[in-house]
Amino acid sequence: MENNENLIPARMLNEFAYCPRLCYLEWIDAEFVDNADTVDGRFQHRQVDANADPVPEEEAVHARSVFLTGEKVGLTCRIDLLEGDGKKVTPVDYKRGEAPDIPVGAYEPDRVQLCAQGLVLRENGFDCQEGSIYFVRSKKRVPVVFDKALVKRTRELISDLRKVAEKRQIPPPLEESPKCNRCSLAGICLPDEVNLLKEMESKREPKGIIRRLLPARDDATPVYVVGQGHSIRKKGDRLEIWSKGGKTSEARLREISQLNLYGNVEITTPAAVDLMQRGVPVLHFSHGGWFRGISAGHTHKNVELRIRQFQWAADRKKSLSIARLLISGKIKNCRTQVRRNDPEQSAKALETLEKLSKDARNASSIEKLLGIEGAAAEAYFARLDSLLKSDQGFTFQNRNRRPPKDPVNAVLSYLYAILAKEMFVTLLAVGFDPYLGFYHQPRYGRPALALDMMEEFRPIIADATAITLFNKGELSEKDFIKTGIGVSLTPKAKKKVIGGYERSIGAEITHPLFGYTVSYRRILEVQARLLSRILTGEIREYPAFLRR
Repeated sequence: MENNENLIPARMLNEFAYCPRLCYLEWIDAEFVDNADTVDGRFQHRQVDANADPVPEEEAVHARSVFLTGEKVGLTCRIDLLEGDGKKVTPVDYKRGEAPDIPVGAYEPDRVQLCAQGLVLRENGFDCQEGSIYFVRSKKRVPVVFDKALVKRTRELISDLRKVAEKRQIPPPLEESPKCNRCSLAGICLPDEVNLLKEMESKREPKGIIRRLLPARDDATPVYVVGQGHSIRKKGDRLEIWSKGGKTSEARLREISQLNLYGNVEITTPAAVDLMQRGVPVLHFSHGGWFRGISAGHTHKNVELRIRQFQWAADRKKSLSIARLLISGKIKNCRTQVRRNDPEQSAKALETLEKLSKDARNASSIEKLLGIEGAAAEAYFARLDSLLKSDQGFTFQNRNRRPPKDPVNAVLSYLYAILAKEMFVTLLAVGFDPYLGFYHQPRYGRPALALDMMEEFRPIIADATAITLFNKGELSEKDFIKTGIGVSLTPKAKKKVIGGYERSIGAEITHPLFGYTVSYRRILEVQARLLSRILTGEIREYPAFLRR
């Protein structure tokens, strides 16, 4: 029985020659994101498979889309087009772009990939001395001779790639390389961000500006369905939302990033399956807003990251090193919230929060860190009432929950649940296990890592949203239901809170460390990816997001 587990795909050799880090992300970490170039590339290859190739008719065509393995050379390859007569063959590789104007006719990564195909063909008994690269856009065929120098270079890259794979250490990012500008994985790789953080840790002078290589915001947006008795159906390329009175709204499937269902909401199997195939998670909440679970397709394939996550979580010292920075960042953001919005500007509260933030960075144990966080929460929430405009008729005495005793706490709890959901989805997309954290301890059903990572964002996203909703009069007494045990939100109020949250999370701000403009939702992803770089050893300290 053939074992292809240790064989290298020839296309990965192309990636490795082009950028070792890109190859590692795709082959070892199983990361992939489409852009216009990758989609067009797949289209061009489908044209080859469908016999729509523009190779001159006089050329002999033997086979298309040929898959071969070479156990000795350690490669697998898929040959777009194989020409020849008997045992003498020529592989033809299709490239979507234009032929480069250079003496050898093609760049090294493409020549290496083609040579790798030649080595596999030789191992399988064929006489293969050269190949061709056909550039679709310029309709030009470039011959590539498999001379000693190219074969030697190809074998060297095979050996180097195998060593990188065995070592399981991600190669460093390129520095100020124009290759990053069109790379579909730039938002995952974060080359400039990682380089800057490494320079800061080594106290070196930063070399250049930080390019915003990731989109400022996601084109797809979350869909929320709030209220009992709703149902979700699929019709063509759309999701339809129905209630007892008929269809209430609809959304294009390709424009949905996540589907959030609150209460007793039904979803049909065709709709659920289509969302799974698109990688769109369906999140389930109780009527009161508690996160119950998620329906998703295949989870992220980055097993290596989850192995490292479990190793770090089992090490109290390593866990503490991350937890300290998360909580210190949270306290600093609490202080910023008070400084920016408290009209009385309590000097004592600011001094207390500043001191506790420093104490958090130096906490000697998780237990002491919990005490520091508790003291900071007391100092922060003592000022929250001052952030609320008195003419709106709402006050805040202290933080309470399960159930919340007043409207402000009801809104805060609802927003914290939404933010936890947001972080859960983000961590899952990056490759983490959201249930295993470094600060919050594991407990059945608790998304500990999501709770860890949302700490620094509680004051600047959730609390800020709540304050805005109350101060702008978007919420009134009619939006709350008061019972003997607590206060809850009406369905209409929940929609208002969700709307306020989406405005906040979608708002674009200037990143205080990297200098580019992105949305808060994108920042959550950046922070999760930077956390992964801590676990892989690329950077030493987690850079908490600190609002200025």
